[in-house]
Amino acid sequence: MATVLLSLGSNIEPRRHLDAAVAALRQRFGAVRVSRYYRTPAVGFSGPDFLNAGAAIETELEPAALNDWLHALEAAHGRRRDGPRFSSRTLDVDIVLYDARVMRGEGHLEIPRAELRHAFVLGPLAEIAPDFIEPVSGRTLAALWREHPDRGRFERLAQDASAGA
Repeated sequence: MATVLLSLGSNIEPRRHLDAAVAALRQRFGAVRVSRYYRTPAVGFSGPDFLNAGAAIETELEPAALNDWLHALEAAHGRRRDGPRFSSRTLDVDIVLYDARVMRGEGHLEIPRAELRHAFVLGPLAEIAPDFIEPVSGRTLAALWREHPDRGRFERLAQDASAGA
C-alpha cells in the first residue's frame, strides 16, 4: 500500500463538489484524512475564489492508474478539459506526493507536483501529514510550511473560510 497526498480544489459550487469528491474517495479507498477547506483566490486567471483541501489516502493503484481514476472522478463532476488550463472548474484533484516517488507521466502527472510550492497545496497537506517527507528536498511538509512566505496570510484565509461555512 502506498500513502498518497492529494490536492483538491473547486470554484464552481465548491463545497458541494469537494464534499462529493471526499465521499467518493472514502467509498473507493476507505479511510481518508482530509484537511479543513481553505478559501483562496484563483491563481493564473481572474475568477471566483477556490475552496482547497488536502487528502491522504492509502492505495494499491500505481500512479498512472490512480491519476486516471481521479480524472474520471473530475469528469463525473463536470470537469471539462477542452478549455484553458487555468480557468474555473467544478473539481480539480491532483496527486501531489506518492510515497517517496519522483516521476513524470502522461496527463500532467508529476510527482512531487510542482504546485506544492503554493500555499493552497502545501498548507492543507502539512495540516494532515506534517511528518510526510518531500522526496526531493528530504524535508517534512511541516518544515517546508513553517518557512513558506505566504503561511501567515494563508492561515488567516482559512479562518475566514471556516467562519462562512
